[in-house]
Amino acid sequence: MASLVAPIGTEEVEGVAEEMPIASAKRRRRPRFFRGFVLLVAAVYFLLPLFAGLKYTFEDANGDFSFSTVRSIASQPYLGSALWLTVRLAVLAMVVTMALMIPTTVYVHLKLPKMRRVMDLVTLLPIVFPPIVLVLGVLKTYPLALRNSPYLLSLLYVILAMPFVYRSLDAGLGAIDLKTLVEASKSLGGRWISTLLRVILPNLTTALISAVVLTIALVFAEFTLAYLTQWQTISVWIVQFNGTDGHITVAVSMLLLLGTWILLSAIVVVDLIRSRQKLKRRTTAS
Repeated sequence: MASLVAPIGTEEVEGVAEEMPIASAKRRRRPRFFRGFVLLVAAVYFLLPLFAGLKYTFEDANGDFSFSTVRSIASQPYLGSALWLTVRLAVLAMVVTMALMIPTTVYVHLKLPKMRRVMDLVTLLPIVFPPIVLVLGVLKTYPLALRNSPYLLSLLYVILAMPFVYRSLDAGLGAIDLKTLVEASKSLGGRWISTLLRVILPNLTTALISAVVLTIALVFAEFTLAYLTQWQTISVWIVQFNGTDGHITVAVSMLLLLGTWILLSAIVVVDLIRSRQKLKRRTTAS
């Protein structure tokens, strides 16, 4: 019985084999070119405003290069008090946020996994309601002693940071086998607090760093709540001082951005060093 399929010659096979590497090379070049183009556009989008801000900072009234603006920052009135107040509010908001959100998120993952969707909706409420509505409600209900204290802002910042902190912790807990870790700790006699501090939190380092970064960035950038409660944080100072000297406000903004970047880089470097040390200990122990 004759074969229904015609035999393929050696020349045709060699031709197909030569075309396949060319096609695969073209496919590789297209994604690489697209990724490079996207990275270039993103770099221009983020770095161009920073370059413009730095250029404006190191210019005098005649447009010449000068350090006079940077040298005069320390002598600006009320800048030090506004910065110190913002730092205190950021630290307190970060501590309260972590103390509230870490046990809550861990408990929901362990005991109430079906409530995660409800938590997603509840934590979105601070984004839904405008800050002015939040301030009016707080000023009508909170005690007078707390309303006269600047630390009221820290409690408001905890509410505003809740959506971002919860999602960061939720993603970190979803990436580990939480139930197995907790059961192993309980089988070895570990209590809840020791399990949380010595077992769960070391596995959430990346999520915790993200939550801390988001909280600090929110406190330093928030303007509406501080302005409506009549407390002069660094963002309020920048807006109020902008009408006096634009060079000073831009220079302060650039320095704050640089300081925040250095702080976050230090946190990331410390985390990398700790992870490498843990990896070395595991390899030496094995």
